[in-house]
Amino acid sequence: MASSPFLNEVRTSIRVRGMSIRTEKTYIYWIRFFIRYNHCRHPTEMAAAEIVGLTSPLDAIA
Repeated sequence: MASSPFLNEVRTSIRVRGMSIRTEKTYIYWIRFFIRYNHCRHPTEMAAAEIVGLTSPLDAIA
């Protein structure tokens, strides 16, 4: 499976900080979920309401 340069950079950043592999996998999961949820659009193309639209229900769960 090919990985994006962005996700590779995230992985490297997490590893440099000494975070666990489980944390890395969780971060990558949620980043990929966010990208798919927004139909692969760049955050600069979205309104704040679209970004909050994903995070608000997650806040209610926590």
